[in-house]
Amino acid sequence: MQALDKGTGLPARAGLGLKPEHYQAILDGEPDIGFFEVHAENYMGAGGPPHRWLEAIRERYPLSLHGVALSIGAARPLDKAHLARLKALVERYRPQSFSEHLAWSTHDEGFLNDLLPLPYTDETLARVSAHVDETQQALGRRMLLENPSTYVLFAESTIDEIDFLAAVADRTGCGLLLDVNNVMVSAVNHRLDPYAYIDRFPVDKVGEVHLAGYDETADGAGDRLLIDAHATEVRNDVFALYEYLLRRTGPLPTLVEWDNDVPGFDTLHGEARRVDAALDAQAARRDARAA
Repeated sequence: MQALDKGTGLPARAGLGLKPEHYQAILDGEPDIGFFEVHAENYMGAGGPPHRWLEAIRERYPLSLHGVALSIGAARPLDKAHLARLKALVERYRPQSFSEHLAWSTHDEGFLNDLLPLPYTDETLARVSAHVDETQQALGRRMLLENPSTYVLFAESTIDEIDFLAAVADRTGCGLLLDVNNVMVSAVNHRLDPYAYIDRFPVDKVGEVHLAGYDETADGAGDRLLIDAHATEVRNDVFALYEYLLRRTGPLPTLVEWDNDVPGFDTLHGEARRVDAALDAQAARRDARAA
């Protein structure tokens, strides 16, 4: 088994998702952003304008590569052609971080345009761990695995979600991506305590944090139902949970996701500044304790 490249790591700053409508504003203004993140599948073509833009931005900023279609949890072999395209992209851009979801999106020969949840069982744990191992060996680098947002629970699950993620990390040496919005969405939907989730999470394995906005509706019983929509600013309850996390961890690379109804860049930059202020405040508290 080859040794895995853990990369140089992202700065413990706020990052933003890179959107085509903001390419020119970023290159013209060179805003003070810690890093940019791109979805790997958007750059798997051989060339063209997307690569020219990304190459120019990669020269100026650290890069996080986030996969959305590898289908780590699928009950079928990983797509070797997809892995090859992903490897070529990693070798081309040498991102400081690569991450994927604890989810599945493929069945037989079909692809489902969604990130679907898994039952947490010994069988699933073995399959996910094998797929993470295969991915890391193919890429020659350590990956981060993201906790999901969920709307249903499986009766057959025998392992707690946090224990499942920790076990995958222990078996494979992968890191974890902690999506705080996903924690809030799942906790509200399943009537759980999001702060208790953060208290138990193995934060020593976290290499990156995600924040996003959720939408809210009601279920058939009239109870709150949150949707992981990525179409608004980070909600105040999610941001409060994030600040609680930072008191456990200290500053961590933190991405603000806004993938739908994307606003102008100034709005996104404002979200990044809000995150950077929280990171700076936590760093100051840490320094004061050490003094």
